[in-house]
Amino acid sequence: MKKYIIELAKDNLRIDGRGFMELRKPISVETGVAKKAEGSALVTIGDTKVLVGVKLGVGTPFPDTPNKGALIVNMEATRLSHPDFDSGPPPPKIIEMARIIDRGIRETKMIDLEKLCIKEGESVWMVFIDIYPLNHAGNLIDAGALGALAALKTARMPKLGDDGRPTEELSSKKLLITKEVLTLTFIKINDTIVVDPCIEEEEVMDARITVSTSGADRINALQKSGKGGFTEDEVIKIIENSFKIRGMLKKALSDVK
Repeated sequence: MKKYIIELAKDNLRIDGRGFMELRKPISVETGVAKKAEGSALVTIGDTKVLVGVKLGVGTPFPDTPNKGALIVNMEATRLSHPDFDSGPPPPKIIEMARIIDRGIRETKMIDLEKLCIKEGESVWMVFIDIYPLNHAGNLIDAGALGALAALKTARMPKLGDDGRPTEELSSKKLLITKEVLTLTFIKINDTIVVDPCIEEEEVMDARITVSTSGADRINALQKSGKGGFTEDEVIKIIENSFKIRGMLKKALSDVK
C-alpha cells in the first residue's frame, strides 16, 4: 500500500483522488444530537464520523489551581468504528489523539477556567469532553477537535440545586467560549505531505503533525508524532497551508451558535 501511495504521489495524486492540500467532503456539523449531554455534536469529514458530548459536573479543584475549573478530554475506541479496536481501555494511539485535542483547547485558552470557579478551594465546574468515533475512516483528531468546539459552543450550564450539585435542568446560560480553535492534521509519506489523511494513508505514514490555530495568524499548538521527521521548511509550509485551509472548517461551523 505504501509503495502504491508513493507512486501515485509522483503524479500529484492521492488514493482517494484528492489534491495534497484538499480536505475530504462532505464536512458537516450537527449539534444537539445527545439529549443527556449539556452540549453535543455529530461531525462528518468524508467517511469519518465522530460524536462528541460535553458534560458539566461540580467537583473539587486541583490543589495547585484552587480558583480554576477543570477540563478533561477522553476518546473511546470501539469495534463499532473500526474492527481493529478492541473492547476495554483505549489503546495508546487513541489516548494520544485525545491529548492532542485537549492541548489545542487548553493552549488556546478558549475556556476561561477561572470563570468556572464556584467557591475557591472548594468547588468548581468540571468540563468533560467525550469523543466517540462512529466510523473511523482516518483523521479522528480533526473530526474530534471540530466536534469538541461545536459541542462546547452549544453547551448550557446546568442549574444548581440547594445542595450545590448540578440538576438535570439546564439554565439559559452558556459555557463561556473566548476563542475558537481549529485543528488541521498533516502527514508525511516518504517525501509527500498531505492534509486530512484517510485511514489508508495513516496506516503507512512516516510522521504526523497537528496544527491548532485561533484566528488568521495565531498558532496555539503544534504536536508531532511518528518515527519520521519534518524539515524546517516543511513545517513552515504546513503552517502556511493550515491558515489557508482552516476556512473550510470554519464554514462548517457557520450555523453553530
